[in-house]
Amino acid sequence: MVHHAKSKLDLQVQSVYTAHVPTKARTPERRLTARGAATRARIVAAAASLVYERGIAGTSLDDVMAATGTSKSQLYHYFADKDALICEVIRAQLGRIFAAQQAGLHEVSSWEGLQRWCDHWVTATRATDGAGGCPLGSLVGELADQSEPAQRVLAQCFAEWQSYLSDGFEAMRDKGELAAQADPAELALTVISALQGGLLMAQATRSARPLELALNMALQHMAVYRRRPKQSGRR
Repeated sequence: MVHHAKSKLDLQVQSVYTAHVPTKARTPERRLTARGAATRARIVAAAASLVYERGIAGTSLDDVMAATGTSKSQLYHYFADKDALICEVIRAQLGRIFAAQQAGLHEVSSWEGLQRWCDHWVTATRATDGAGGCPLGSLVGELADQSEPAQRVLAQCFAEWQSYLSDGFEAMRDKGELAAQADPAELALTVISALQGGLLMAQATRSARPLELALNMALQHMAVYRRRPKQSGRR
């Protein structure tokens, strides 16, 4: 199962990275030829695959060069050091997440859309018995306290992900589906935190139940701010 997931991850990351999945705030990169961009994407995909299989500590630049058939000079042409490569792996994982739920993220502007988004995560986690966890969240344990550049990129990626939910909740508030005093950013942080905690426990227990419970609790918290359409008719 792990080997199959690793191969699938490699293809998904390379496809997403090569296609330049748009994000809200992408750091400008120097212009590359089509061949150069493809090589760079292939290196990032291979690094992501190795990190998924072995972890950050167990993945060296030599491993990446061996997996991609590139030389040290080629690798350093695209990445200044391992930190720079890992930061691109993090961004690629965010792109993969966005690609997998692109439609769902844009639908989180109603209670029904939010419920579908939550159900998507539970269904996907149940299909894998929690294996793999979150492509982005699984990197936090290894990187957040070990590499300041990686920690900053992780924080930026989570903030960008959270902003999609925050925008959706703001739209719900504007439509009167959330109370005026609701804070969309705080609610988005609540949902993302529940998602990450649930995915971590699902990975540990090999069950989607922790994620289901965590998201249900986040929805119950949001429901405090829910506004129902006014009933028409006489009193």
